[in-house]
Amino acid sequence: MSNSSSIAPAALMLQGTGSDVGKSLLVAGLCRLLTRRGLRVRPFKPQNMSNNAAVTVEGGEIGRAQAMQAQACRVAPSVHMNPVLLKPHGAGNAQVILTGHVWGNIPTSDYQLLKKTLMPSILESFRTLTTCADLVVVEGAGAAAEVNLRHGDIANMGFAEAANVPVIIVGDIDRGGVIAALVGTHVLLRDEEKVRIKGFLINKFRGERRLFHPALTLISARTGWRSFGVVPWFHAARYLPAEDSMGVGLHQQSHTLATESTGVRNREKVHIAVPLLPHISNFDDFDPLQAESDVLLSFIPPSTPLPGDADVIILPGSKATLADLATLRAEGWEVDIAAHLRRGGLVVGLCAGYQMLGRMLRDPNGMEGSPDVAAGLGLLDIETVITRQKVLRAVTACDLLSGEQVHGYEIHAGRTDGPDRQQRPWLRIGRETEGACSADGLVRGCYIHGLFNSDGFREAFLGRLRPSRRKALAFAAQAEATLESLADHLEHHVDTRALLAVALQGHESS
Repeated sequence: MSNSSSIAPAALMLQGTGSDVGKSLLVAGLCRLLTRRGLRVRPFKPQNMSNNAAVTVEGGEIGRAQAMQAQACRVAPSVHMNPVLLKPHGAGNAQVILTGHVWGNIPTSDYQLLKKTLMPSILESFRTLTTCADLVVVEGAGAAAEVNLRHGDIANMGFAEAANVPVIIVGDIDRGGVIAALVGTHVLLRDEEKVRIKGFLINKFRGERRLFHPALTLISARTGWRSFGVVPWFHAARYLPAEDSMGVGLHQQSHTLATESTGVRNREKVHIAVPLLPHISNFDDFDPLQAESDVLLSFIPPSTPLPGDADVIILPGSKATLADLATLRAEGWEVDIAAHLRRGGLVVGLCAGYQMLGRMLRDPNGMEGSPDVAAGLGLLDIETVITRQKVLRAVTACDLLSGEQVHGYEIHAGRTDGPDRQQRPWLRIGRETEGACSADGLVRGCYIHGLFNSDGFREAFLGRLRPSRRKALAFAAQAEATLESLADHLEHHVDTRALLAVALQGHESS
């Protein structure tokens, strides 16, 4: 704990018995709950692994979940909220983002050596946040008791010890085995780590609370930890950006939607199909579309054809454009896209999906692995060169087709140009043009993420496909209402007074 006396923040850390237990959502809810009590709250995640990123006020990138948590705190996202971000891009490699900017690419097997050197940067970011906060709510990564990775840990107990932060363990009852998960975590932890843990939360509960009471008593008896609450399943979570990784839920959902799309359905719904590429990134681009009641959004898993009744096929962002382009072809989706266009369907490419739509992609510097060149789908008369320098910026653009304003961001390594971009751009950013459209208007693409978050643009986009459809929902307002509802949910089911006391006691004892 050599660094603890110099940091001495008021902080609380949520760690999990495993991945996808709902830590991101709980942190967001606590951030909003405590913010509306008048506290200056900031979120923090020392290390994140995600291809779902957001651009910060400094022009850096962090995990999308931390940007959502910043929104819960009613502050702009900062690179210091997620100082280490790992972005997997295939072949056992990952891009390392350090304090918002690219440090480099590294084999994941070598990351265990690198991470031991990153704690000073992480603690510096943590100190930065504490200077403008009354309380920092910290989110761990993966499982607290991954003892095989404990040496040099910067994401869970290693960070908690270095920063002298008290810990709450979160267990997911929905996946089953929550008693064993919590008691097993206690068994595997070191004695000094067990003392640091002040209690536990049960998340995603669907049953009868009184029937679970004996389990709470058993867990406390075996671990010595108190229960801070049992949180029922929060159904409105679907209106908030997904957590950091493509969890089991999206894959299950993709199968369900793909099955639904092949049957008889209401033709009043706009059907949008998204091929589920192995290295899909920024998949929260689709959240606003999924929230619309008259839109059927299908994530199409491997070994499944793209549905013939789709109105739109959207090629998503990717952290490995060339590899995912090869997968698209191997799955036969290129043939499905060609058939879709012959039927008069619309094809849209976002970021890497935009690059795939062109005639040629070049990676001369091996940014995604070895230097490579590949033919694109040839649906837009453009070519892309993947560059060393990454573009990171928030943008306000005008859709040249509707005149609607779009607020989004760019986060890409690549330079795209060609006749379709020069003669038929899709958008305008100030005096710059952005994106490209085909001569027949059936294919279009751009680098801007967050297009569909803008209500006016989304309404115009969907209205061309179904002129009689109702007005688009107010997506930003819905997200805000959901954060408020989440805070109410935790207020009712969690002993937040006791959690706050734990955070403040840790501050005083340091």
